[in-house]
Amino acid sequence: MIDWLQSTSGLHISSPWFLLVLPIVLLVLLVGLTRKRPTLTVSTLQTYKAAVRRVSKLMAPLRLPLYLEVVAAILIIVALMRPQFGVEETITRTQGIDIMLAIDVSGSMETHDVPRRLVKNQGNMTRRDQQRIGAYLDSAEARPRIEVAKEEVHTFIERRPHDRIGLVAFGSHAYTVCPPTLDHDFLTGHLGRLHAGMLHDRQTGIAEPVGNSTARLKESDAKRRVMVLFTDGANNVEAQVTPEQAASIAAMFDITLYTVGVGSELAYARGSFNRWQSQPASFDAALLERMAKSTGGRYFRAEDSSGLQDVMKQIDALETVEFEQPKFIDYNDLYDGWLYAGLIVILLALAFENTISLKVP
Repeated sequence: MIDWLQSTSGLHISSPWFLLVLPIVLLVLLVGLTRKRPTLTVSTLQTYKAAVRRVSKLMAPLRLPLYLEVVAAILIIVALMRPQFGVEETITRTQGIDIMLAIDVSGSMETHDVPRRLVKNQGNMTRRDQQRIGAYLDSAEARPRIEVAKEEVHTFIERRPHDRIGLVAFGSHAYTVCPPTLDHDFLTGHLGRLHAGMLHDRQTGIAEPVGNSTARLKESDAKRRVMVLFTDGANNVEAQVTPEQAASIAAMFDITLYTVGVGSELAYARGSFNRWQSQPASFDAALLERMAKSTGGRYFRAEDSSGLQDVMKQIDALETVEFEQPKFIDYNDLYDGWLYAGLIVILLALAFENTISLKVP
C-alpha cells in the first residue's frame, strides 16, 4: 500500500442561498431612484437661501447616500454568505502491483524488422519494394528489436510509478538485472545497458527466465503479481523444466504471465561482408500462447515498433490499479472583512446624508 499527499486550494462559499436577498436590495435601489422626495410649499425661499449655498449642487442629485447604503447591503450579504478559503488535502492510497519483465537479449534481437507498409505484397516483392526496404534499413528510423523493446518497456515503466518492477535478461540462461523495486531510475538505468548478444550466445531458453521471475515474485505480498516475457526466438535450450512446466509453477503462486512474440517475417540482420540478410522471427507462437493461458494471461504478437507499442498499452490497460482518495478540507473564514467593510460604508452613508447630501427645501 502506497500513500501520497496532494493539496489544492480555492475559494468556497458556505451559505450561497443568502445571494437570494440581492434582488431585494436592487429593488430597493430602483424604488429609491424613482421615488420623488417629499416637498414643502412655502411663500418665499429667502429664509433658506443661505443654507442652500452650503449644499453641494453636484452631490445632492446623485443620491450618494442611497448608493452607499446599497453597497453596504451587498457587502453584508457577501459576509452572510460566508466566503472561505479552503485548503483541500487528498491522501491517495494505491495498491501496487509487482511486475517482472523478462527480455530476450540473444544475438537475434539485433535484427531489424521492416514495417509492412513498405511492401504491398510480401510474397511477391518487386524491385521497387526491395529498394524501399534497403533505404529503410540504411536510415536512422531502422532500429534493432532490442532497442525498440527497451524504449517501449521504458515507457511502460514510466506509466506505472507506484508498482514495484523488476528486470530479467535471458539468452540460453537468465539472470536478474534488477529485483522488483520502486526505484525506477535505478531500474531504467540498468534497462538502458541491455544489448543484444550481451550473454555471448544466440540460443533462447524460455523456461529459466520464467522460473527466475517466479522466484522473485512468489514471496511478494502485492495484490497482483505479473510477469511479461519478450522473445523473438523459439525455445532451443534443453532444461530440467520445460517452459510449460515453468508457467504452471508460476500459476501455482497466482502469477499472471503475458508473453510477447517480437519480430516479423520481414526482418533483416547484418551478415557476412556487412550485407543485409533476411532473418524472420522464429518464436514459437503456440508455445507462448499455451504458457500465457495456463496462468490466466494473454499472448501478444508485436511485428514492429508500432505493434510493440500497442501491445504494451494493452498490457498496461489490463493491469489496472485500485486506489482510494480520502479528502480533508481546512477552511478559513473571510466573512469578517466583508462585514467590517459594510459597516464602514453604512457610516459613510450616514455622514454624507447629514452633510454634503443634505437636501434643504
